[in-house]
Amino acid sequence: QGLLVESGGGSVQAGDSKRLSCAVSGLTFSRYSMAWFRQAPGKEREFVAGISRSGARTYYLDSVKSRFTISRDNAKNTVYLQMNSLKPEDTAVYYCAADLRESRWSPSNMNYWGKGTLVTVSS
Repeated sequence: QGLLVESGGGSVQAGDSKRLSCAVSGLTFSRYSMAWFRQAPGKEREFVAGISRSGARTYYLDSVKSRFTISRDNAKNTVYLQMNSLKPEDTAVYYCAADLRESRWSPSNMNYWGKGTLVTVSS
């Protein structure tokens, strides 16, 4: 059974940067596309960024495309989300998720989930 554990959350000021990590175990990591989702209070969970099995292809929510970068290290079974120029509207619980298929970036399609890490951005 896959285990995904996010880390790196916390409180920052607007304009700051933060890097989230998601360590994966119990899965053949390189067989899974990986994604980051987020859920703000009172809102639905939304796709933020996704990456193919090899890391060659990446996908982003339009509002984060120029500020966030997803990457992965298949040797370390870890996926990252580098977040720059953070805004208060980025405040949310951030979840990583794994899917055997690529580009199905909907919460209902993901096979495994982490428990999330909270990022709070104050103005």
